[in-house]
Amino acid sequence: MTVDRYLRLIAGLFILISLALGYYVHPAWFLFTAFVALNLFQSGLTDWCPMMSFLKRLGVKS
Repeated sequence: MTVDRYLRLIAGLFILISLALGYYVHPAWFLFTAFVALNLFQSGLTDWCPMMSFLKRLGVKS
């Protein structure tokens, strides 16, 4: 798999987990959902994401 596919999988997983935590544990977890969404938005504008850099350092192919 490529960095882009891993990035989408991780972002989707983070969103689902934070939504569940916000619903079942505490509503403040919804802020993490907003953080992931904002990071995806800025990644779309700048074509750079910290998770992409991290995945590339782990050796995931572009």
